[in-house]
Amino acid sequence: MVYENPDGVKIGLEIHVQLNKLNTKLFCGCSTDYHNAEPNTHVCPVCLGLPGSLPVLNKRAVEFAMKVGLALNCNIVEQTQFHRKNYYYPDLPKGFQTTQYDYPIASRGKVVIDGEDGERIIRITRAHMEEDPGKLLHMGSIEKSKGTLINYNRSGMALIEIVTEPDMRSPKEARRFLDKLRSILEYLDVFNGDLEGAMRVDANISVMGGDRVEVKNISSHKGVEKAALYEIMRQKNFVRRGGKVVLETRHFDEQRGVTLSMRSKEEEHDYRYFPEPDLVPMRVADRVPEVIKTLPELPDAKRERFTSQYGMADMHAKALTSDIKVANFYEHVALKVDPGAAAVWIADVLKGELNYRDISVDAFKVEDMAEIIELVTGNKITERSGVEIIRTILDNGGTPAAVVKEKGLIKVEDDIVTKAVTEALAENPEALQDYLGGKEKSLNFLVGQVMKKTAGRSDARTTREMLLERISELPPK
Repeated sequence: MVYENPDGVKIGLEIHVQLNKLNTKLFCGCSTDYHNAEPNTHVCPVCLGLPGSLPVLNKRAVEFAMKVGLALNCNIVEQTQFHRKNYYYPDLPKGFQTTQYDYPIASRGKVVIDGEDGERIIRITRAHMEEDPGKLLHMGSIEKSKGTLINYNRSGMALIEIVTEPDMRSPKEARRFLDKLRSILEYLDVFNGDLEGAMRVDANISVMGGDRVEVKNISSHKGVEKAALYEIMRQKNFVRRGGKVVLETRHFDEQRGVTLSMRSKEEEHDYRYFPEPDLVPMRVADRVPEVIKTLPELPDAKRERFTSQYGMADMHAKALTSDIKVANFYEHVALKVDPGAAAVWIADVLKGELNYRDISVDAFKVEDMAEIIELVTGNKITERSGVEIIRTILDNGGTPAAVVKEKGLIKVEDDIVTKAVTEALAENPEALQDYLGGKEKSLNFLVGQVMKKTAGRSDARTTREMLLERISELPPK
């Protein structure tokens, strides 16, 4: 199947990633642990832009930025330099942002995602370092705000901005790219995606016949998908009515699910970039071999290893390696039980139950998962009972042994199942005749009746086989 894109949809992303695994900000010694602090308590003359203060570059932030660039298959520049991006906005206390312009630390990379019609390469234009502005809190909606509060705690936090080419052709592809990017960043251990403001996205969206529109400061992956869906529909309807989509900046109202016009889009010359006089140019290429040694096994490499080392299906390897915590959890379980069974149970069952409850794999113990798998593969409980144990532990706590005892989940003996099969056939002659008449679904009904008689402690597959064997032994009518 070839994915068609008749409306010429193009989506490019600018992702601002907060390097919050650092102890201090990009240019000063203020703590990065500000998320639960009172407003404007993690500030100093440097990040407030007070006269006479001078920046001192965080060496570890440069190493983190290089790791990100290498993980995104980028080229690392020989020499990088900071610039001043001049614009006035209340969340920017200096009146300019210290960023990188002509010489980004990394450029020309790529990330492979699952596209609408198979694997798709998303090109990375550049990844550069910059400082975070403060945070504005509007008193009311952005349209009808009666005032704005400013919190400078995050001002000066180290950011890396990752800019893609407009290679995504649908909102779904945009979300998949962000999911893959977050996975890579978590493998690198350079940020904590659960913290507020850790990843913010600007989406550049266009349809055939119109200019691009930038939707600013979207705070979640779902938000990007929703904003893109709305903006594509808005632009298509506008063009259909004879309008011309022009270059502009819009805001995404997540509560209402709409984009709102903010201002005409600035061009590069509007920012009057010039080299930062307080920070000298910096050679980084010589440090690449040293940084490469610190890179961990990344998602794609781990996925290939899982398929070869453990012999699992690619879809299971992909599901297990998309989250570093799940990947590590799996490998610990695989040391205790059959790796193939562990892959199926963790990828197909446990992950689904965790996602449904929106909780991390940290909520489940490796030992409990291994015990459940051993009970199932040892034919002591049914697969259905295994799922019930996982759900019970997640919802109410406890151990597999305690849940098995409390709910009586140990599988019944074959003679009990045989008796239940005989009774089910005798009590449901119409279903039996329907099956003999060619209605396959009637067999599922009979399986359900046997399961009911054994309180779900008989294995469904075995029950089905026993029913078929018993039916074949019945005298013809």
